[in-house]
Amino acid sequence: MRSNLLAGQARVERIDMRYMGEVLAGVCRFDPFKYQKKKEVRIGTRAASIGIYCANEAIQNSGLDWDNLAKDRVGVYVGTTEHGNVETETEIYNISQFDYDTKFWSHHHNPRTVANNPAGEITINLGITGPHLSIGAACAAGNAGLIQGLQMLRLGEVDVAIAGGVSESIHTFGIFAGFKSQGALAVHEDPNKASRPFDIERNGIVVSEGGCLYVLERLEDALARGSQIIAEIAGYHINSDATDYVLPNPERQTQCMNKALEKAGMTPADVQIVNTHATSTPQGDIQECAAVREVFRGCDDTWVNNTKSYIGHAMGAAGALELAGNLPSFDDGMIHPTINVDRLDPQCELPTLVTNQPHNHGSVDTILNNSFGMLGINSALVVKRFDGG
Repeated sequence: MRSNLLAGQARVERIDMRYMGEVLAGVCRFDPFKYQKKKEVRIGTRAASIGIYCANEAIQNSGLDWDNLAKDRVGVYVGTTEHGNVETETEIYNISQFDYDTKFWSHHHNPRTVANNPAGEITINLGITGPHLSIGAACAAGNAGLIQGLQMLRLGEVDVAIAGGVSESIHTFGIFAGFKSQGALAVHEDPNKASRPFDIERNGIVVSEGGCLYVLERLEDALARGSQIIAEIAGYHINSDATDYVLPNPERQTQCMNKALEKAGMTPADVQIVNTHATSTPQGDIQECAAVREVFRGCDDTWVNNTKSYIGHAMGAAGALELAGNLPSFDDGMIHPTINVDRLDPQCELPTLVTNQPHNHGSVDTILNNSFGMLGINSALVVKRFDGG
């Protein structure tokens, strides 16, 4: 909620993880049975349930005449880091109780784990017969889903795109164990202070689940039906580091932001908010800050914040969720802070970094949303306020 972001209220808790005990996590609480039957939830995936909930809510909020819409002109583009891991780990655990006899293996395994699952389940739930894709772009996937939807609209392949990202990560011990083995899993006596990008004592990622899907249309179509337009996507870019499996490359991140601004026909000074990807890992935060400093050097009215300090890292949903956290700035002119910055790491120093207290900017017109991922995939999305023209 916007009020929590402006009040600096985080939402992280302790959960019990198989084989690991207590871990810190951002938990997505929603009613899966609002749009699905119990059987559908049981045979499908957690990631898809989150996606189905988000897609239905987005459509209702869009004001589309859904019943009379040509469903073959609707596309679904869902960014994700992983899916089906939750169900696969549970299936393996279950057959271990039967001496690994595969006759106890679920016949739902294959449709749960195919790459297109989250987007595909959404099409089944909503009767969408247009194209669907699950976009595998690591933790840049939320932005990548939006970019894919935008591109398909520009190509004329669809008239409506349901796009964004989802993540089921907190229900799989493999994610937590993997980050722990890397020394990148956050620990803190207070769960709500565990995610602390840019703070000198940050020690890793708080794993979160969640989802955020948007209804995208071409501007002329949205205007023709009298839609309440939240924002316009003005520019975007995706590139690759081509240097390391995990460690980011600030030179490529710099290039990604510059290219997105170039496509938007903007300069860095045109941006009022830079939402950072910073995950609270020691090296990752430093590298991104170096890239942001390079791009926005001398931009005294470009303010920098971070949303993971509230909710942790929602992986494939992160980019789309964090954009949603900043979009209300177009209406209220407020820039929510990065919280939990008790002692700023000198290597993360940014002249206009908003920490611990919101900044009342008065008027916000443009947001640049960073989202980066493992294997060196980078994304930057430039979104501007709709001016009614």
